[in-house]
Amino acid sequence: MSDSIPDLNFGDLFDGIAEAFPERTAIRFGELSCSWQTFAERSNRLARNLGRQGLQPGAKVAFYLRNSPAYIELFAACAKGRFVHANVNYRYVEQELFYLLDNSDAEAVVYDAQFRPQVEALKARLPKVRTYIEVGDAPVAGFASSFEDLCLQGDSTPLQIERSGDDLYFMYTGGTTGYPKAVMWPARARIAAIGMVTAADVAGHIQALRASAAFPVALPAAPMMHSTGLTTVMSTLVAAGTLVVLPTRSFDPATCLAEVARHRVTRIAIVGDAFSLPLLEHLRSHADRYDLSSVELISSAGAMWSEPCKQGLLEYFPRATLADSLGSSEGSRIGAATARRGESGSTGRFELGPDVKVFREDFSEVPAGSGEAGMLAKAGALPLGYYKDPARTAETFPTIDGVRYSMPGDWCRLEADGTMTLLGRGNHCINTGGEKVFPEEVEEALKQVPGIIDAAVVGVPDERWGQSVAALIRTSEGRELPDSLLHEHLNRHLARYKHPRRLHRVTDGFRHENGKINYRAVNRMLLEYLEESGPSDRQSRN
Repeated sequence: MSDSIPDLNFGDLFDGIAEAFPERTAIRFGELSCSWQTFAERSNRLARNLGRQGLQPGAKVAFYLRNSPAYIELFAACAKGRFVHANVNYRYVEQELFYLLDNSDAEAVVYDAQFRPQVEALKARLPKVRTYIEVGDAPVAGFASSFEDLCLQGDSTPLQIERSGDDLYFMYTGGTTGYPKAVMWPARARIAAIGMVTAADVAGHIQALRASAAFPVALPAAPMMHSTGLTTVMSTLVAAGTLVVLPTRSFDPATCLAEVARHRVTRIAIVGDAFSLPLLEHLRSHADRYDLSSVELISSAGAMWSEPCKQGLLEYFPRATLADSLGSSEGSRIGAATARRGESGSTGRFELGPDVKVFREDFSEVPAGSGEAGMLAKAGALPLGYYKDPARTAETFPTIDGVRYSMPGDWCRLEADGTMTLLGRGNHCINTGGEKVFPEEVEEALKQVPGIIDAAVVGVPDERWGQSVAALIRTSEGRELPDSLLHEHLNRHLARYKHPRRLHRVTDGFRHENGKINYRAVNRMLLEYLEESGPSDRQSRN
């Protein structure tokens, strides 16, 4: 860790902000409004009570939660108690969920009541878990749930413990085998990476906040279980801002826009076209219902955000700047593209972020304007690597000419003007609405179905999700394989967003002589099939 990065941590920052701005609103959720003082008291009690459950500093806490005030309070409590946040994708099915909880060495699992059956099914297989904490369906003061009890009982004063900028949080992201891996972020590196704190200590940061008085009111529409949503939570809290949490389990454009207008939201965090398209569809019929003039910034990261969608949103958000951020769980601020009314741009074109270079596979630099493809590399404030995976850590975080970089596999073309055009991941990873899907995992699940000889999975363009999963399956001659049978099988092995939305049955092979998939042939066969069959009617991702 570079000595130039201040030794800051989230717990000390949250304590300082609550003391300086106790009456400011920290969270809004439906009719619930929580001040920074109340937020601090609840998270202080929660941190102490987690310690009484047997958790020591460094213990891993699994967040098996949808967006809610509980997610925010638990993150603050972990920062204060020096526990390690470990995000859980709530779309996972049993084996995926078990892998993450086991791999993370979770000692506490905090889960929404709706996930109780999944948790109960796994308890016998998770001997390292000390405590299970359930969050009720109505997280308001006085609601009887184990989580609420821990927020209401005990000493509410700040914890008298010494924290460190090296205190960790985990951000689980997809792996090359389809199973997730935990990126280990030290607090001070993450605080530096999100760029919201420029002071060297908490007192200096509080002084800067008082001077600016620019407190954001942010609505994270993206899931907090993913880096985009959680980064919005972090950046808003360290700015002494207000987080507006949608009171719906899944994204609903009408509710989102109503909450934006109701609470005079200044910032919205989305994930590319997957959120933009339903917002635009609703606004085209109901724009007169909403006053959206408070919105100053709409940010997106984690998925493709097309220029037509950007221009469409700017018609309805007259004061907004659109900020398209290129980053990953392994490194932030790799690239950025902004748009305002009257400006035009290109999909996938970014300005390089600070400390970013483009390298060939031999780690020589790609010259601007050469037309060569290269891998993006980010230096500066970085995570330590992947939890319990030194081989992948060494591969993704190489040291080049004495400088450590993050290189998770994004390829680009460095243009003559110094901007870059994103080309995608070199490992064929499919990004569908911000969710990573690795073809090998889906292929292996398909090949377990009786009658399927082989399978090839690729991403195809999708108007809403950026990409969707498509598959070629090679079947035994004469074998009937109805879609219902395939998806019944896949439901037992994969989250629904990983299911192929388009399935094309073939009898010919699609591999090279060396056994590797011939992607040129696969894409040609799928393109012909898609042109014949028309748009997919499989829209569900839940």
